[in-house]
Order: sequence, then C-alpha cells, then structure tokens
Amino acid sequence: MILSWIEDAKRKAVLKALQPIKNGWIIGIGSGSTTAYAISELGRLTKSGKLEVSIVPTSHQVENLAIAHGLRILSMNEAFTVEYAIDGADQVEQTSLNVIKGGGAAMLREKVVDSAARKLAIVADETKLSKHLGGKQSVPLEVLPFAYKSVQTQITRMGGRAKLRESAGKAGPVITDNGNFVLDSDFGRIEKPIALERRLKAIPGVLETGLFINMADVVYVGLSTGEVKVLESN
Repeated sequence: MILSWIEDAKRKAVLKALQPIKNGWIIGIGSGSTTAYAISELGRLTKSGKLEVSIVPTSHQVENLAIAHGLRILSMNEAFTVEYAIDGADQVEQTSLNVIKGGGAAMLREKVVDSAARKLAIVADETKLSKHLGGKQSVPLEVLPFAYKSVQTQITRMGGRAKLRESAGKAGPVITDNGNFVLDSDFGRIEKPIALERRLKAIPGVLETGLFINMADVVYVGLSTGEVKVLESN
C-alpha cells in the first residue's frame, strides 16, 4: 500500500525523533498512529541487536503493540523516571510548543509519563501546526463517569461546550483505559491556556485535560516536502 504524504511525513518525523535514544534508556511511548511507527522501529532495532531499551506504554494498545514487536515493558511504577518520551499531538502551537492531545483518549496516562520524562519529543505532521491553540480543535477531558454531567454544566458556565465522546465501535461512550469518560470541550481560540488548564482541573470530577502546557522540549514536524522540521523550546 502506498502511504499518503501525511503518513510518510509522520514516519520520517518519528525516525528523526528516535535518533537521540541511547542504549539502556527507558522510553515513554504515547498512544496513537504516529507513535505506532516508533514501536515498529524500536522493535526492528532491538531484534537486530543495535539497541536495547525498555518501554513505558501509555495505553493497552501501545503495550500490546510493543509486546508484539518483542520490546521490554515496564510499568510507570517500575520505571520511576523516563529518560525520553515520544508522543503525538492533535494540535501544536508553533510559537510556544504548547500542545493539545487526547484524540486517542489516553491523555491522563500520557501526561503522567510525559511529565516524568527528562526530555519530551512531540511528533506530528505539518497539518497539526497552528498559530494558536483551540479554534476548531477541542480540548479533551478525562472525567469520572459519576460526575460528567456536573462537569458539562460547569464548562457551560465557563463559556465552553462539552460533548461526551461516543464510541464508534459500540453503543455508548468511549471508555478510557482507566475506566472513565471523555468530554471534548470547545472553548474557541484559547488565549490563556495556563489559566484555562487551572480552571478545568479545579472542577471536581475532571481527572486530566488534553492541554500539555510548557512540557514539550522539541517537536519533530514531518513536512509534505519529505523533510522534517525541528522546533525546539526556548
């Protein structure tokens, strides 16, 4: 099958993001189609004897994929710290490298692993770049099922709109690996992401948000030209 330019761009960006990894490192791997390329390449390098690493997965999907590729798995409690984390993004603000994540409903575990990493590399194709956060991109929230209606009400009072994410594979809502619901919350253009993050996390029942603020150290952007653009935090 011929890859679209977007898939090819993501794959090339991932390969670039893997270059700093050293033997013996513990690597955090985010969830999604982009990081699946990372698992595949790390599996290839491991089987060839060129690299030996341990993986901290952020979802059952990533864990199963890593096992299938023969990679060593550690839980976050076993790892304590992570040398390097690779994660995808739904939207990247170019000037700040602030990110919105959660399209795969794994943002709670991703934020735990990413925040523990000594260095966080975000991988994306150029369509994910934006001058600002928000707009057409909603902010996913992982919420307690018990509290989702209450959270929706409070988001409405804040001037936003929160929609329960429905599953495409079954009747009913998406259930995260932690057994919770996801609310996709629209706030329009986000002018003050730090303030919004604080307000959202102050709502009882909100366990985590998809706002990854001041976390990314470097962003590898796959371009339609076949090149990879590297954006680094100041």
